[in-house]
Amino acid sequence: MGRPDLNDGYPNRGNLNRRNVLAALGGLTVAGSLGFAALGTGADALASSARTRVRYWNLFQGGDGTNQVAMVDAFRKEHPDIAVKDSTLTWGGPYYTKLAMAAAGNRAPDLAVMHQGRVPGFAPGRLLDPWDIDLLAKYGVRETDFNPVLWKRGVVGGKLYALPLDIHVQLCFYRKDVCKKAGLLDADGRLPAAGSTDEWFGILKAAKKQLKNGQQTLGLHASDQNFAWWFFVAFYQQLGGGYFNDDQTDVTFDTDKATEVLEFFRKHVTDGYVTVGEADGEAFLAGSPFTWEGNWSVPYFNGEKLDFGAQPLPPVFGKPATHAESHSFILPHQSGRGGAADEGAYRLAAYMVTHATTWAIGGHVPAYLPTFKDPAYLKLSPQSEYSRPAMEHPATEPHIWFAGSTGVLAQRVGPIVASSNLGSAKPAAAARRMKSALEQLLAMKNPMDGRTAAQELKGAGA
Repeated sequence: MGRPDLNDGYPNRGNLNRRNVLAALGGLTVAGSLGFAALGTGADALASSARTRVRYWNLFQGGDGTNQVAMVDAFRKEHPDIAVKDSTLTWGGPYYTKLAMAAAGNRAPDLAVMHQGRVPGFAPGRLLDPWDIDLLAKYGVRETDFNPVLWKRGVVGGKLYALPLDIHVQLCFYRKDVCKKAGLLDADGRLPAAGSTDEWFGILKAAKKQLKNGQQTLGLHASDQNFAWWFFVAFYQQLGGGYFNDDQTDVTFDTDKATEVLEFFRKHVTDGYVTVGEADGEAFLAGSPFTWEGNWSVPYFNGEKLDFGAQPLPPVFGKPATHAESHSFILPHQSGRGGAADEGAYRLAAYMVTHATTWAIGGHVPAYLPTFKDPAYLKLSPQSEYSRPAMEHPATEPHIWFAGSTGVLAQRVGPIVASSNLGSAKPAAAARRMKSALEQLLAMKNPMDGRTAAQELKGAGA
């Protein structure tokens, strides 16, 4: 089957070598940090006598790591003709540095995982190869089986570069014991979603009456730059706020809407519902009625035998939206991509996407919509409470090179949100600082290819 022209819109691929990539990343990796150990179960796959060998890199550790290993092992059992060498590398910046260097040096694995928000900054067409839509369809993966917004976020220049496995979202966890005493649960034992800020603070006030002095009502991670940014993205989108124009040449950030969101966050602290510096997850286990956490906390809370529910962040500004990022499968650039190993990578990715019930045990929302009809998936709790509304109303970061998990955007803007939460900056002043930071970022050049966001967008033919 013919492969797309991988150089479309991205000339001079040869200038991206190992030395240039490391320099572009600003020396983020210290000496020796690229020698990560392979933690997967297929360490002997390359020595196997199986006909097809597939090298697969991921960043899944802890409970996520256990679940993805189980999925890969199930694939091996069903496809004994494919030997998978799966390697789990250090999460975050080190992972992306190693991945970029491997792709630039033509030493990339056949398949890898990437946060979808990082795709625009990874020089699609140079460090990433596009997916062949027809070959994906051959193995049961079609665009119609995915949320349109999620699928399109993996598209750059009209080509799919990120095949979504899930979305992982920020949720409002609530303890049913405290909420029941406060009379907050409906007939089904669930917490109705607050439709305004007044409703939400009314819920907090009622719940606080059930607590002992000194107990926190809501875990907000007020001082954490990542959570601060994620929560901002959600509520700012509820207000319909934007960041950049379509051409990514101008900042359209609405400081009035941003101020409204920041004032909403700050009120939780000033009214005594949030204790700054509190260990929010532990406080929730100890009796705090609410905490805003990522869906990856589901197995942790389930393991403590806690009676709790979880729902998307409250739509207090009228329009439902909860922050979402996506683990996606990517094809790191290989100059000679094709053949049995390439097809094996397609088969592995398609299997993982279409058999995602195991993955959902970790709290993640499967990207493959038919999973929602799987009886085994429907039995998962509280996943069945939040999955559909979260998938229908994802709030995502702008589709631009400096966004995405562990990206520059969160590093620059997150601390500003946190400063407002903590009271070291007034909300209106913090909103203006956020806009200034966005203007600076928009003028910057992507270290991967030396182009501004507008130049990349034009070059990709979007």
